[in-house]
Amino acid sequence: MSKYLKYFIVISIVLLSGFIVSTSKVTKNPNPTVKDLIVEKEKKEIFNLVSYPKEQIEKVTYKLDSLFTRIHKRQDFNGSILIAKNGKLLFSNEYGYANFGKKTKIDQKSVFQLASVSKQFTATAIMILKEKNLLKLEDSVTNYFPKFPYKDVTIKHLLNHTAGLPNYFWVAEHKWNEEKAPTNSEMMELLADTNANRFFKPGRNFDYSNTGYFVLASIIEEITNVSYSEFIAENIFKPLQMNDSFVYSYENDSIKNNQLVGYRPYKGWRHLKINGTVNDAVVGDKNVYATSEDLYKWITGLNSEKLISSESLDQMYSKGETKYGRKIPYGFGFRLNTKDGEKVIYHYGRWNGFSTAVSQFTDSDLLIIALDHSSFRSMTYLNKTAKQIIEDNLDFENSDFTDEQTSFIQNY
Repeated sequence: MSKYLKYFIVISIVLLSGFIVSTSKVTKNPNPTVKDLIVEKEKKEIFNLVSYPKEQIEKVTYKLDSLFTRIHKRQDFNGSILIAKNGKLLFSNEYGYANFGKKTKIDQKSVFQLASVSKQFTATAIMILKEKNLLKLEDSVTNYFPKFPYKDVTIKHLLNHTAGLPNYFWVAEHKWNEEKAPTNSEMMELLADTNANRFFKPGRNFDYSNTGYFVLASIIEEITNVSYSEFIAENIFKPLQMNDSFVYSYENDSIKNNQLVGYRPYKGWRHLKINGTVNDAVVGDKNVYATSEDLYKWITGLNSEKLISSESLDQMYSKGETKYGRKIPYGFGFRLNTKDGEKVIYHYGRWNGFSTAVSQFTDSDLLIIALDHSSFRSMTYLNKTAKQIIEDNLDFENSDFTDEQTSFIQNY
């Protein structure tokens, strides 16, 4: 194992230890020994003093800002960027317009539709209910909705997209005859009435499904007897102090302060607003709104077991599999991949002009959050280039540890 990698692993352990000591109700030692306290004190001191040289931070910040300014100007990115490394905020800034007609700027309070990044909130809500023994992952959807027309579909099938359900977008667009867009409960009834053909029997294949996650949100409402919006607010947003986050259902909820709308390019550099559709009242697969700062609180809180146990989080961050044992690149609410030998836990989203990405690079302990509302199409390039800038310009081995801290790290 290289010295560089050893340092990274140790600091990750130190960071995790700090979270557990301060937040975990399960692992905190109620009767610490003197030795425990001394070691913990040393850990905290190292955690608090770990930093990169000032000139490195200034260089990285300059290069990142130059990158995102260029992407804003050349590729029409209008949004927010937040980057954290080793559990600490490294970079945060906003670029472009919130309202193109009024020429108002995006700021820290601008709230973005998360599109499919919303699915990780739905998956976490399911795991919260599981830990309260209010459901089992092996439960069939028909346990909660007896008229559901697709038999033998379990909650676990829905979570990792192996249910084979039809696309509810198509059903709504072709079978819904009312003027107002259908809600979750109305869409569940419509699925039962139309009985559209599913793609395959449960468990046989992986097929990314928005339908599965709106059904999960419907199960949450059925079990708790409160709206999906209220459950997420009480059990996720409030505990993590995500004060600018909410769930929005088109035609059913009022527009909130700082809530952005999506745009699409029109004739060069002009932009047109994108209006709501028949699919915009359904929640669970999309329609969570948040700021980049709130998403930072979200990932930090989730990883530090403020919402669910480490066992549940491991399930969410582990690849699913088909009934034949074939691994699939999706856990519960998160995509999973390996890029350049490093595990990446991530999700992208695109909906009505919003482009979103939340990416955790586990070996680098790097988090990149990118939110846009002008139909930006280069999130992969943005992530890759930003990560490369950080790797090329932050020198971990030359970070400003004292000799005593270095000795402690090497012998930990």
